[in-house]
Amino acid sequence: MSIADQVQGLMDDVLGPEPSPKRRRLDSNSPQSSFDNDQKLDLNTPTDAENGYAFEEESDTGEQPMASNSQTPRERDQQTDDSRPFGVHYKPYMTLRGHKRGVAAVRFSPNGKWVASCSADCTIKVWNAQTGTLVHTLEGHLAGVSTISWAPDSIVLASGSDDKSIRLWDVRTGKCMPTALTGHHNYIYSIAFSPKGNMLVSGSYDEAVFLWDVRTARVMRSLPAHSDPVSGVDFVRDGTLVASCSSDGLIRLWDSNTGQCLKTLVHEDNAPVTSVRFSPNGKFVLAATLDSSVRLWKYVEGRCIKTYQGHKNQKFSINACFGTYFNEQEDGEESAFAMCGDEEGKAVIWDVNTKAVLQVLEGHEDVVLGVDSSPDSSMVATCSLDGTIKVWKNSPDKQED
Repeated sequence: MSIADQVQGLMDDVLGPEPSPKRRRLDSNSPQSSFDNDQKLDLNTPTDAENGYAFEEESDTGEQPMASNSQTPRERDQQTDDSRPFGVHYKPYMTLRGHKRGVAAVRFSPNGKWVASCSADCTIKVWNAQTGTLVHTLEGHLAGVSTISWAPDSIVLASGSDDKSIRLWDVRTGKCMPTALTGHHNYIYSIAFSPKGNMLVSGSYDEAVFLWDVRTARVMRSLPAHSDPVSGVDFVRDGTLVASCSSDGLIRLWDSNTGQCLKTLVHEDNAPVTSVRFSPNGKFVLAATLDSSVRLWKYVEGRCIKTYQGHKNQKFSINACFGTYFNEQEDGEESAFAMCGDEEGKAVIWDVNTKAVLQVLEGHEDVVLGVDSSPDSSMVATCSLDGTIKVWKNSPDKQED
């Protein structure tokens, strides 16, 4: 078998089917169906009960909304042996050192086994999420690496760099796949895999958003997305939509098949947007902005329904993420939190519904640029300009003897 055949076989195994050139029929649960059929979705119902959760709006009566879920932690424990504690009590678990310059992004793998980080030192590092052992240092980029994204199978890791290229890595071997994804004319700020792993979206300083066929390493669509650098991109959970954001203050929603812009979200303050993330149920967008705010958008209606504050973010491109926790105040229901870094070395965690600050994580010596939650939110990770990654573990409030 030739090297080319081996490479193609690997791509077939880990990246899934080729993107179909034909538009598939959208079922009624697809986030995109709201645009196609002009029908209002029930945004308080998750797409499925397995890994989606819902947010409720603030009511006119002043009652505090809550995230909905059909099982309490005790009921779920009987099925999944989930040992997570109630509430949000993240404590320092380990500090990962090895990067020689600031760390731009940190991401848990979908299977929860690995933590990946990327840095201005031109490298990507893969760590064991439980022990902190360095598994691989991935080298090949010619300039700083600003963004990383895991394929759904936790085998392929993509990285985007100031050298204008995207590279794909097999984390089993630490080897770079032969063909880099090239085409952007400036620094690459953000990348994200599609849910099937067969497409990748990228946003660049060149103001464009590219949709890539990962198998062929070719651009499927080039979207003239914004009038300023594109700072964040993400795929919705079923792959039908792409979100992009920019320092022009806009968030845009795109049909990933046709490349059509379906919605533009803009807040009245028009602050530069530094990151964008779809909620796990695919019905909300979380965006961080340079007015020290994180906003939750009900994007089908084009409305900002929550604003989270309490951190400082006026200069650096800092990202935000979602997570879950067992709410002590709601009979153990699983609730959602939002998390964002800070320019004073902190990370702040808010309850998505009440907007209350649940916890402030302190310990970094410089700006916290990246945050991420493990798949079950038992751990969160932060990375900083101080060159370190910190992993925090949710533990009972009481200290063990």
